[in-house]
Amino acid sequence: MKALIFAAGKGTRLKPFTDHHPKALAEVNGIPLLERNIRFLQGFGIQDFVINIHHFGSQITDFLKKRDCFGARIEISDESEELLETGGGLMFARHLLDHGEDFLIMNADILTDLNISDFIREHQRNHHFVTLAVSDRESSRKLLFNEEMVLRGWLNVKTGEQRLAEFNKGFRALAFSGIHCINPQIFNKIKRTGKFSIMEEYLDLMQTEMIHGYLHNARIIDVGKPGSVAEAEKYFK
Repeated sequence: MKALIFAAGKGTRLKPFTDHHPKALAEVNGIPLLERNIRFLQGFGIQDFVINIHHFGSQITDFLKKRDCFGARIEISDESEELLETGGGLMFARHLLDHGEDFLIMNADILTDLNISDFIREHQRNHHFVTLAVSDRESSRKLLFNEEMVLRGWLNVKTGEQRLAEFNKGFRALAFSGIHCINPQIFNKIKRTGKFSIMEEYLDLMQTEMIHGYLHNARIIDVGKPGSVAEAEKYFK
């Protein structure tokens, strides 16, 4: 399976580091996030990667060259001209991913001990369209799932704003973990172009497609948040 790692973001919450470096090269216990996630996925047998770049993108390509791509096959989706967000970034990388096989997406600033093999197995065994890793933890925004763990909405916890596919029948509110497994049919379903969030597209597609949640209790740390590097260093050595 091929994995797309989103590494293009500006990482404004990690200033001042990101004033001069890409967020993906922020270090946790001396090891850059990008290296950690490449090696993490390699531990589950993944050796083919697409990495999107924008903010100080040349630092990422230089870093990969110096490390000989960690022995993996890595292709770069270069968004230097315009940062396209997650949805636009996915569509921009279509030519590298749309080869008839499911693929994985992971945010570069997420650190986790999720069993990726189990996650992929669940997605493929059930022939899911999209599977999203989710957990019951604090988050300002939640995804809403029915009893079959099918996506039916979105909730802003702070404001109470909701987007629903149907009346909320006691849907379960869960936090997205920044890890997706996707059937390439999605490229024929996405309507937006240019710069957009993949989550916006999921909230449209939930009206017609079955987008499933994969509930887990693995550790998830968003290292893009202030103070999160120190937290991550407690658990990821």
